[in-house]
Amino acid sequence: MKHLTTSGLTLALVAFASMASAQATKPTGSTGTRPTATKPAGPAASTADDTRDTNLRAYTELLRSDLRSQHVAIITEVMQFSEAEDAKFWPVYREYEADLAKINDDRMALIKEYAANYDSLTDAVADKLARRALDLEARRQTLKSTYYDKLKSVISPKTAARFMQVENQILLLLDLQIASSLPLAK
Repeated sequence: MKHLTTSGLTLALVAFASMASAQATKPTGSTGTRPTATKPAGPAASTADDTRDTNLRAYTELLRSDLRSQHVAIITEVMQFSEAEDAKFWPVYREYEADLAKINDDRMALIKEYAANYDSLTDAVADKLARRALDLEARRQTLKSTYYDKLKSVISPKTAARFMQVENQILLLLDLQIASSLPLAK
């Protein structure tokens, strides 16, 4: 039971640290508000664009740093690998992380495209963006399935399943942070 409490606490702390870090990246005077329904004119337009650029930088940081930089520490803490498991797990994990980074790069490009089209979003563009988002989810799911198979060939299926649980929790936290920061389509 202690192991579950430690892992839950670790994930909760990471979530709060990540949110605090994202808040700290906002410049002084920025409200971090979402774009409004009408595009402001003049100096206000510049402020809205600055806010959007700041948010994009924050999303990039979330995808590349907060949880990812703590990923290894969380996995190490929660998984408590034996020496033999450790030696077999980390090379496969590094491959997985590199492949996941490619998907995250595509996700970042999609977020940037959404931001660029936010004020003039048409049905056709919305459909294209939604289809790409669904494709990214499918690619990530396929990646996790592929690497679960690779992991269970070098460590026990039970240990590989436990890793997938931890990985899913981390990815869900990251997804929640990003999704809650993105404005809904108008």
